[in-house]
Amino acid sequence: MKIKTIEAKNYRLLNDFSLNLEDDLSLIIGKNNTGKTSLLRLLQKFLSSTTNSFYFDDFSIACQKDIIEKIENKEKIVKTKYNEQKLELKVFIERSDEDNLANISDLILDLDSGNRILLLSFEYALDFESFEKLKADFKDNHIKNACEFLHKQHKAYFKIKRKVIDINDENNFLEIEDAKIQKILNIQSISAKRDVLNEEGDSLHNNRTLSKLSYRYFKPFENSQAPHVIDLQKELIKADGSLTKSYANIFSQVTKDVERFSYNGSKISVKSNFQEVNLLKENTSVVYDEKGFELPEDYNGLGYLNLFAMIFELHIIFDEFKKTHLESEQQADINLLFIEEPEAHTHPQMQYVFIRNIRQFLSENKGELNLQTIITTHSAHITSQSDFSKIKYFLNKDGRIEVKNLSNLESNYGESAEGKANYKFLKQYLTLHKAELFFSDKIIFIEGDTERILLPAMMKKVDKDNANVNGYVPLLSQKISIVDVGAHSKVFDKLLKFLEIKTLIITDLDSVKDNGNGKMVACPVQEGINTSNSSIKHFLQGKSWTDLINLPDSDRVMSHGDTEIHIAYQTRENNYHARSFEDAFASLNLTYIKNNKNNFDSLKSKNELDIVPPDYYKIANSCIEKKTEFAADILYNSSEDFSDWKIPSYINKGLLWLSKI
Repeated sequence: MKIKTIEAKNYRLLNDFSLNLEDDLSLIIGKNNTGKTSLLRLLQKFLSSTTNSFYFDDFSIACQKDIIEKIENKEKIVKTKYNEQKLELKVFIERSDEDNLANISDLILDLDSGNRILLLSFEYALDFESFEKLKADFKDNHIKNACEFLHKQHKAYFKIKRKVIDINDENNFLEIEDAKIQKILNIQSISAKRDVLNEEGDSLHNNRTLSKLSYRYFKPFENSQAPHVIDLQKELIKADGSLTKSYANIFSQVTKDVERFSYNGSKISVKSNFQEVNLLKENTSVVYDEKGFELPEDYNGLGYLNLFAMIFELHIIFDEFKKTHLESEQQADINLLFIEEPEAHTHPQMQYVFIRNIRQFLSENKGELNLQTIITTHSAHITSQSDFSKIKYFLNKDGRIEVKNLSNLESNYGESAEGKANYKFLKQYLTLHKAELFFSDKIIFIEGDTERILLPAMMKKVDKDNANVNGYVPLLSQKISIVDVGAHSKVFDKLLKFLEIKTLIITDLDSVKDNGNGKMVACPVQEGINTSNSSIKHFLQGKSWTDLINLPDSDRVMSHGDTEIHIAYQTRENNYHARSFEDAFASLNLTYIKNNKNNFDSLKSKNELDIVPPDYYKIANSCIEKKTEFAADILYNSSEDFSDWKIPSYINKGLLWLSKI
């Protein structure tokens, strides 16, 4: 028995939301404010909470507006015209022939043997009768703001409903009790807001996170007959006897005075009475070994404390799943573990260790219980170590969360040999180098080390030049990933459309001509007949050479699914049309280079710089010996604010385009 799909409606950003779960581990990724925490909260409110823990703010904004409008509308609504106002959660469970159906046999509404889906529905709903009462009460109430009234009073009118629904006929349903749900589904979670501190406490170590967790871990054992528990109880009985003898001496004068003062000769004694749970709660410390010395837990960094705390919590949760200490209770049919942002406070290496070991930990417990796990993360390091096909990408589209399964991306690349090779390269590149793409708001693709070295300085320079422009959002304040893809930007085409991320591709025109022997060779733009650049050929396919060298900026921006891509390459500037970054930079900054030529170790044949008129193409190809060193020389000789050189226009315009929200 497995959860196949979770659907939600009208809950915060989860409006018309659908998530397919893997049978074992599902990794949910996405930028901030994409509903990852909301999913956990919704599951907890319906599946874990024993009370009504909903707020009016839990309804989506659109749903709130609709409810308020209906309440404030003075026209009477008849029952047949009333659409029930509700937020809802649906859990689709698939059963197999091997499953024990004891807990669900009376919930199977469709007798069709081919239907393997059990649909559990949870609603926080305002039925028609409650709606009419709400409307009347609001009319008579001293609070005349409907929104304020609903914030305070919604629980009096909205009710939680739990149902099993015929998947083929929603009018065929059966209301069920919470106790029944608990036998089918057990959800446990490790929240991102973990109580992990490493502040120094007083002598009792008040902030002992791990020590408190050790108490929680043991508490279910207190009535257990397990050998190790019985051994502990025996030791405590011995300690009680020894301490009672000592107490007799310590309190002897007090007990004598009690007997003397009592009119009936009452006698008292002080006895030791250790309780295992209280002993752990108040008198246990977790320490760690450091070169033979025992140090208190709060001497650890937050990262280690966070990791250790999660390990404790995992064991506590798995004991709850297995009902280890409750012989009278059976495991739930499905156990759902939700781990939220395990990367908190941890450095990259620790994140790698966590995701590798959590898979093994889950696998080790697989035989003892039916388990499904959801992990949410903002970590590129955790993402890079995960099974690509099990990643769920949460995307916020105009206030609505859409889920994209990376397993579907492979089919977008097709069955051809090239498509399969491109997809293989993409997976390897993302998992080995740039999983951060999934968490970026925007992307810049570059094709070499020159741009990689200079681009941060260029972005800073553009930000400074536009600091006083109304509405300008600094590039360096935005979540922009700079990705060196060489000549492979076309491989990312379908990924960019899939993730819907605004992208700037900075590339070179790379003009070529026929050398007379049927071979295309590099040449100045004015001699060129075509481009050899694979990115331009792919993204601007169908454009002639004449089109490419005269293409206006607006035509270098193209719609790409629900996003845009800008292809930035050299344009005519300062009476020269460059072929590459190097000759574009030289054509604008020759004076800067000449003034610092003695400090430019990347230059050879420096006399070429003094030829009049300058041949920028020759300077780029004959003077600049190493492009990477040339970029480093530009930075090394720059003023602090980079004001002594200019950015080529194609890059400057591309960055300005990217800066816009």
